[in-house]
Amino acid sequence: MQRKKQKQTHLRRGFSLVWRSIRLRPGSHTVAITGACLFSLAAVALTRVLGYATDDVIIPALDNDALSHKALWTSLLFIIGVGLIRGLGAFLRRYFLAGARYGTELIWRRQLFNKYLDLPMTFHRSRSAGELLAHADNDMIIASLALMPFAFTVGTFFLAIIALINLLLIHPLIALMALILFPLLAWMNQIYSRKIVSPAAAVQEAVGNTSALVHESFDGIMVVKSLGRSDQEIQRIRKSANQIRKHRVDVGKLRAIFEPAIFALPSIGVIFLLMIGTWLVDKGSLSIGELVSAIALFGILAFPMRIAGIFFEELPRSVVALDRIDSILELQSPQTHSQGKEELKTPSVSLSIEDLQVHHGDHLVLENIDFEITAGEIVALVGPTGVGKSTIADLIGGLQEPTKGRILIDGTPIESLSAKARKQCIAVAFQESFLFADTIRENIALGRRFLDSEIEEALKIAQVFDFVQKLPNGIEETLGERGVTLSGGQRQRITLARALVGSPKILFLDDSTSSVDPLIEKKILENLRQKTNVTLMIVAHRLSTIKLADRVVFLNEGKVAGVDTHTELMKLPAYTALVKAYDNTGTAI
Repeated sequence: MQRKKQKQTHLRRGFSLVWRSIRLRPGSHTVAITGACLFSLAAVALTRVLGYATDDVIIPALDNDALSHKALWTSLLFIIGVGLIRGLGAFLRRYFLAGARYGTELIWRRQLFNKYLDLPMTFHRSRSAGELLAHADNDMIIASLALMPFAFTVGTFFLAIIALINLLLIHPLIALMALILFPLLAWMNQIYSRKIVSPAAAVQEAVGNTSALVHESFDGIMVVKSLGRSDQEIQRIRKSANQIRKHRVDVGKLRAIFEPAIFALPSIGVIFLLMIGTWLVDKGSLSIGELVSAIALFGILAFPMRIAGIFFEELPRSVVALDRIDSILELQSPQTHSQGKEELKTPSVSLSIEDLQVHHGDHLVLENIDFEITAGEIVALVGPTGVGKSTIADLIGGLQEPTKGRILIDGTPIESLSAKARKQCIAVAFQESFLFADTIRENIALGRRFLDSEIEEALKIAQVFDFVQKLPNGIEETLGERGVTLSGGQRQRITLARALVGSPKILFLDDSTSSVDPLIEKKILENLRQKTNVTLMIVAHRLSTIKLADRVVFLNEGKVAGVDTHTELMKLPAYTALVKAYDNTGTAI
């Protein structure tokens, strides 16, 4: 009973997958199914034409030693006509079914990609890039794989009905053979489909794990090579790849058992049909042409039944892959800030954080955070490593939502601002200076439209314009992947220029000048100070940077331990100890 329920569940979920595709691409599926049914009708008609040609052309010619040209041309025209209809049906089925499959895959892929963009950074930090790539690539292909034989399968059931009627008209005993043979074939396919579910799921999981390992190794190639860990990484990936091999061998064993039997069964049926058909011809109950028609029909039915078997075979794998994709699509996305409609009209804006609280799972990161930055002010955010400074950058940049509290821009809640206002108002230069394998212009503009003069101004403020000018192609110079052709400081300054272009009103520098020379950093901050309409917040790990700020927000143990000038905060022992550590080492303790 339990197995029966599981089987029903797999079929129900499989047909639910197909129905989702039909709703997305109804026209393509309808034309493909129509083509499949047309192909089936033509296939059955062809067997009847072969029977007619045998009885009315070949046999009389052999018996009377004379050929009826009229019957010959009639048979020939019928065969050509049926062949053309069959070809048209095959074309419609293949072409439009491919459109249905790849169109569905495109829509699902876009949905997954958009979900990736909507989900907060907490999600992305909890999943490996390899796992996410496996969902977007391998899982997506497997999920849509069952759609390819779907129309053929529908056509096969239509063919089975038409063929059974045709066999009944030929002889009831032959129809009885078909009623025994083809349900047996379908039953074997169902057993095969049920047994392959678990190994197929294991293969998908193993592929995802291996993708994650490979991506991690490539991403950390500098560490791997510098520490001489190539052999260990090869062993790690080999062990993971062996898991794929093991599970795929399990799938291969099932195929080795079932597929030969499924292929052989129709041929065995033809042998029995020949034996019984010869006996019926000898008794005069069946003509030779009808026997030829029945044999041809059995031969035609064998291949579509196998395609139907492939459909039921692929269905569990596709369901497993779609389940993995749905596990992402069904995640709740936070309410995005783009739902607001408020605009900002003042040349400079203030930033207020009120009673902010943030959890990462069960871990409390920030609690009761309250401070305000006036328009045009430069504020340094100081605190020990792990205190939540980057989390505040994520919150201001809209990459995650607070558990409690709110962020106000000129007294307007950030979620009430329009998407356009937020993009124009707020820019964050993050700790990781990520660059794409593209030109410097595109790395700064990122698809946005800016004049060359605006890009050059941003480069000048970031103190990297002179370096870019010396490159062979200037701002059109193509960078290596992740900006590998540049130094750490150069990468940071170009990503800073990306944040500066467009003249944002609030700029958050999340330790984005840590690799920059202190003298250059001082020039950058002086350039920013001259832009009086910029409200600047800096995560500072250098005493020289802290002293350049108008005020300091001191975070300690997830709370605001003080907001004042650097001189006044030096009265706090915890702040003094931290600043002395910065003064001695230039980095966070």
